Amino acid sequence: MKLLSLVVRLLAGEPVGASACKFHPPCSQYAGDALRKYGPVRGALKAAWRLVRCNPWSRGGVDFA
Repeated sequence: MKLLSLVVRLLAGEPVGASACKFHPPCSQYAGDALRKYGPVRGALKAAWRLVRCNPWSRGGVDFA
C-alpha cells in the first residue's frame, strides 16, 4: 500500500508543501485515502482515474474517495 501511494504521489508531480491540483483533496491524498478505503486493486484504479481526470481542461472541484 505504501509503495502504491508513493508511485501515485510521484506520478501526480505535486510540489512539496503546495498543492497544484485542481481537486480537493490533492491527488496524492486522494490516492492514499482510496487505497486505505478500497484496498490495493480498486484503490489504485480509482487513483489512476483521478490522475487521468486531472488535466488542464478539467474544472476540478471537491472529490472525496
